[in-house]
Amino acid sequence: MTSSSDRSLAVDVQGPKSYEIRTYGCQMNVHDSERLSGLLEEAGYVRAPEGSDGDADVVVFNTCAVRENADNKLYGNLGRLAPRKTQRPGMQIAVGGCLAQKDRDTIVKKAPWVDVVFGTHNIGKLPVLLERARIQEEAQVEIAESLEAFPSTLPTRRESAYAAWVSISVGCNNTCTFCIVPALRGKEKDRRPGDILAEIEALVAEGVSEITLLGQNVNAYGSDIGDREAFSKLLRACGSIEGLERVRFTSPHPRDFTDDVIAAMAETPNVMPQLHMPLQSGSDTVLKAMRRSYRQDRFLGIIGKVREAIPHAAISTDIIVGFPGETEEDFEQTMHVVREARFAQAFTFQYSKRPGTPAATMDGQIPKEVVQARYERLVALQEEISWEENKKQVGRTLEVMVAEGEGRKDGATHRLSGRAPDNRLVHFTKPEQEVRPGDVVTVEITYAAPHHLLAEGPTAHVRRTRAGDAWQKRTTAAAAKPAGVMLGLPRIGAPEPLPPVTGGCTVG
Repeated sequence: MTSSSDRSLAVDVQGPKSYEIRTYGCQMNVHDSERLSGLLEEAGYVRAPEGSDGDADVVVFNTCAVRENADNKLYGNLGRLAPRKTQRPGMQIAVGGCLAQKDRDTIVKKAPWVDVVFGTHNIGKLPVLLERARIQEEAQVEIAESLEAFPSTLPTRRESAYAAWVSISVGCNNTCTFCIVPALRGKEKDRRPGDILAEIEALVAEGVSEITLLGQNVNAYGSDIGDREAFSKLLRACGSIEGLERVRFTSPHPRDFTDDVIAAMAETPNVMPQLHMPLQSGSDTVLKAMRRSYRQDRFLGIIGKVREAIPHAAISTDIIVGFPGETEEDFEQTMHVVREARFAQAFTFQYSKRPGTPAATMDGQIPKEVVQARYERLVALQEEISWEENKKQVGRTLEVMVAEGEGRKDGATHRLSGRAPDNRLVHFTKPEQEVRPGDVVTVEITYAAPHHLLAEGPTAHVRRTRAGDAWQKRTTAAAAKPAGVMLGLPRIGAPEPLPPVTGGCTVG
């Protein structure tokens, strides 16, 4: 682990340097970027203004490796920064994340103007590597083969004052043929329950009212510590934390989704009626080729049990279309599961080769035009189902946690936006009284679209919260220092929960 004294080496005696972080991929990368921000700010850097687009003193790429063209995208972005770096003496470029872990030996060869390359296991080294590169005037490439310290011990600059990611594990023990994450993130490592709960309590003390438990395979939690019911116990323990209003988790795996987890969800009031359960395919043949250790009946059985225990649960999923060898009959099985499961939302992906995965060299690669046609049919079906399911919400009275930046048209429509308990996006009429992100409003749903709900009538009730107080305090202080909340060790946090990030590790 990098000590605070090591990190202080990155402070420039001539004044604070600015930094910009560009994040690609899954929620784990988003959370890692918050840790990188925390490390850099502890070392004396300041965040560059929004829209700086490479004008910072340090530009960090936190990369993802699960897409076929991930490297092309990275090298294209690095190429665009090369002339700017030449014109700006002292500017540094760092590349981290999954692609850095994978292509450690080639990044500096292809882009010799890169100053630092670091991996997924040693993000805490970034400030000292930048300083070493500056002093030695040569690129520093340092990739750890295993986790040096659980990342949650690092300082973190979180973007939201009222909602946070909390990592409960890193790595994955599965061997899905389309996914390279286990090779880059390593085997699953679980945090101790006491450490997780202590972090959540610290976040709540700061004003956070919603947390999302995060892991590559979040409900496998406990396999590393020898307790098969550790995840359900953790959910129940979250229920006893005073001031914690909403608990979510992502992403689970059907193989590890057990009845005790369903019971804990149903019986713990602050665990939200929402589940993101990756299907990937409805065909048993394709699931076997993917090395997904469940079949269609098992998946639909889980959905049925969840709906029986939590009738109003909104269930979302990930689906890959056009996996090698997928026949029309296989695809129709996926369509069948979508009709049966009636997902509130599906994140659909056209299969693309992940370099380094078994699926990339499988026979039976599907022609692009066939994949596109199937994809469009699936999207059309899911749009229809999403709209029908959302229409069932019309007339319901919901408690909506007000969000920041969720409604792009809120200014023009005089509305505010937030998330219902089941994570559906709700746009509601702006009330006369002040409402802050983190506060909770009670509204009646009057209209449904496939991807959002509207509450066009008056707001029935506004509940000011400690989370709203925390947002107001942060906003008031923003004029004096960069926006965000710095938490001292070991208290860390994360941005407001978002829908699953498309194209990242959550599709595994």
